[in-house]
Amino acid sequence: MLLGARRKRGTHSLRGKLTLANVALLALGIVAATAVSVMGMRYYLLDQIDTELTKTRDSLGGSQLTLRQIDSLSVLGFVRNRLAPQATDEQPRPDSIFAAVDSRGEPVGLLGFRPTEAQRGLVAAVDDPDRIVEDPEPHDVSLHGAPYRVTGIRLADGTRILLGTSTDALHKGVAKAIKLDLTIGTVLLALLACLTMLSVSRRMRPLEDMVETSSAIAEGDLTRRVPSSHHPTQEVEQLRLALNSMLHQVESAYRTREDSAAQLRRFVADASHELRTPLSAIRGYLQLYDQGMLSDPDERKRAWGRVMAEADRMGRLVDELLTLARLDQRPELRFRNVDVSRLVRDAAEDLRVQQPGRPIMVDADGSLLVRADESGLRQVLGNLVANVRIHTPADVPVRLGVARADGVVRLWVTDKGPGLGPEDSARVFDRFFRAGGGAGSGLGLAIVQGVVRAHSGEVAVRTAPGEGLTVTVTLPSGTP
Repeated sequence: MLLGARRKRGTHSLRGKLTLANVALLALGIVAATAVSVMGMRYYLLDQIDTELTKTRDSLGGSQLTLRQIDSLSVLGFVRNRLAPQATDEQPRPDSIFAAVDSRGEPVGLLGFRPTEAQRGLVAAVDDPDRIVEDPEPHDVSLHGAPYRVTGIRLADGTRILLGTSTDALHKGVAKAIKLDLTIGTVLLALLACLTMLSVSRRMRPLEDMVETSSAIAEGDLTRRVPSSHHPTQEVEQLRLALNSMLHQVESAYRTREDSAAQLRRFVADASHELRTPLSAIRGYLQLYDQGMLSDPDERKRAWGRVMAEADRMGRLVDELLTLARLDQRPELRFRNVDVSRLVRDAAEDLRVQQPGRPIMVDADGSLLVRADESGLRQVLGNLVANVRIHTPADVPVRLGVARADGVVRLWVTDKGPGLGPEDSARVFDRFFRAGGGAGSGLGLAIVQGVVRAHSGEVAVRTAPGEGLTVTVTLPSGTP
């Protein structure tokens, strides 16, 4: 609906504005070109007419003839045919007119004929014959509504001769040229408008796709992206890539927020459940004691032991939650050179003390230094070893090791226990996750992952049912 509304805006749309701009520019170009060509053509044709008039005037002026001599010469027939071809009134608008004007400003007849209507009209159209004679340049006059160019010469006897040539054909030719240019220009403008609309529609298609994609995303489809056009322009393609990148970031941020909100809800629910169990046990024993139902000293001692055990459990749970909260806030770790081999050997010794009957193998000879927070790495190894101790039988072999390869340091803890299925292995780093509802708080591996990420490292598991579990921690060998 949004796209359809934009298409109905007509000249207010970008498509309409671009079309109008192109048509307006071409129209200005056509008008300018027509004006220049018409002015040039008019100037050229007028120059030819003025040249002919000037030549005739100069010929008469250089001959030093009088009107009577001109009238009596045998060549007057030629003059009559060329300059005054109409001695009658058959054609009121001849192309060339030869008129003689006396000192009173009246037309004078030639060859014994009275002045023609054209000659009288030419004399009447000229307000001041003397000004025409004295000016070397021809003048424009109107004879019976027709345009003429007129010049003049003074003969030896003082008679003034007016020479006029019609420019009606010139003006008609110019008018036809203007009409032809305007007709062709109109056709060109219409053709340009059509081609511009088609071209802009094709070029605007990626922008329309962006509008459709934005509308779909606004309706909840965060997976939509702007498709690539067949012939994209550089700017539109850059905009498409930038918009798709932004949409990807928006979708990732939205998914991350949703996952974080869901994880927070699970975390609160699991924490409440884990804390409710020891609190319920402690409350129950206290109620028994308050009601006097623990009269036997052995029962009171056993109840007190249970209360202390549950309190210790709750205390450990709170400590682990505080550790995770501190890791979520990206704390400042104290990095220094730490011998990871020594930490692995210490973790193995702790496990031997706690479970003397468990076979333990250690691949951590010599010294291997890495820039890290020592207390954090001790917590990582302690949690990994505790995970083996809690979730595997006491006689299951365990291997601990560390090595440097490809610019990173890898330490691992491998057991030959029952292993995990695909669904459980995908959730081993989730908070409060315990495979099969086993013992422990379910926060050990989550803390391991948080500490390793704080060191700019990675942690991964490899397991399968009946094949044991291997946890591998990868740390950068330099300063994170």
